[in-house]
Amino acid sequence: MNETEFLELLKKYQNDTLSNEDRDKLDAWYLHKASNSKRQLSEYELADSYEHLKSRLPLAQKTKVINIWPRVAAAASIIVLLSAGIFYFVKSETAAKQENIQIVEKAKEIAPGGNRGILTLSNGKQIILSDISSKDIIAKEDQDEVTIKMDANGVITYVINPDADTSKENGNSFNTLSTPTGGQYNIVLADGTKVFLNAVSSIKYPTQFNGDQRVVELEGEAYFEVAKDKSKPFIVKSDKQTIEVLGTHFNVHAYNNESAVKTTLLEGSVAVSSKNQKAILKPGQQSNISDNAKIAIREVDTEAAIAWKNGRFKFDNADLKSVMKQLERWYGIKVEYRGDVSDVRFNGGTFRNKNLSEVLKVLELSNIKFKVEGKTITVYP
Repeated sequence: MNETEFLELLKKYQNDTLSNEDRDKLDAWYLHKASNSKRQLSEYELADSYEHLKSRLPLAQKTKVINIWPRVAAAASIIVLLSAGIFYFVKSETAAKQENIQIVEKAKEIAPGGNRGILTLSNGKQIILSDISSKDIIAKEDQDEVTIKMDANGVITYVINPDADTSKENGNSFNTLSTPTGGQYNIVLADGTKVFLNAVSSIKYPTQFNGDQRVVELEGEAYFEVAKDKSKPFIVKSDKQTIEVLGTHFNVHAYNNESAVKTTLLEGSVAVSSKNQKAILKPGQQSNISDNAKIAIREVDTEAAIAWKNGRFKFDNADLKSVMKQLERWYGIKVEYRGDVSDVRFNGGTFRNKNLSEVLKVLELSNIKFKVEGKTITVYP
């Protein structure tokens, strides 16, 4: 590839008009340069190179840096700027004698998610929970029979007026707690049940449980610690299934954009129903329900299933695409794939409070490479 062709490809990359064929050409050029490299620079030397370039070339302040491969594992360093058809190359002082070049991306850090949620009241009013302090009463429902508060830990709680009539069958108000991409939130329902809601999820529930059942509706993922009440079974309805419990700890993974609904039991006993099927789970078991398939039950690592609730990513022979879906929901990124990654599996994990780049470093130990462009992550086997 001559300089004119290379310049044209870089312009297309800068304008986000690079075709797959052109991208392959650019990749091939880069790999050729990388394979002939004699030395790899550290990230500190790369940063020094860029700062030196800015100090020597005022033009650099007005020119877009062409960012292509993050954290590549070969080639000597150089930063390429595009302006009026001219390439400017500069090396850090420690690499001044090196002859090979490398195009380097300094990806902007993508921060992890946190406690973010939206509470929708029965009258349709939406409350951004980050705007509420623990000193505030969020709202009153059911003719002031129920008070919604936030405790000192930022958990939503429902307090029932001692004089409220909980025996009535109708007239319940329903609230919905939802989390955005990069959000999670905890809530204590009126019966004392604790719900930990993962990112991109929602739970609809009555402000107080009247009648002979406690029914909630879930989309996404949540961990439940159900308050025991033998007279009122606790029912969780989600896509493809219904779960019935009396008092137990379990996790439900029921995202609409995933093919399977998974229920993992940690303590007690639950009955999982789907269409005309029903299965009883024991602690340590997970049910798996997909379209037009029987309920499959297997023994699993329960710590991996609820790692998100404990502030971790933990993978137990997890396939790459399911891992990346977790990162999409938590970091607000878009993931694209180049090549076949169907046989890539992961074991181990890291913490959810880390920046995305640190999590990707862990995943790269399994011979996977990532290209970061803004909030788009391209995966290469």
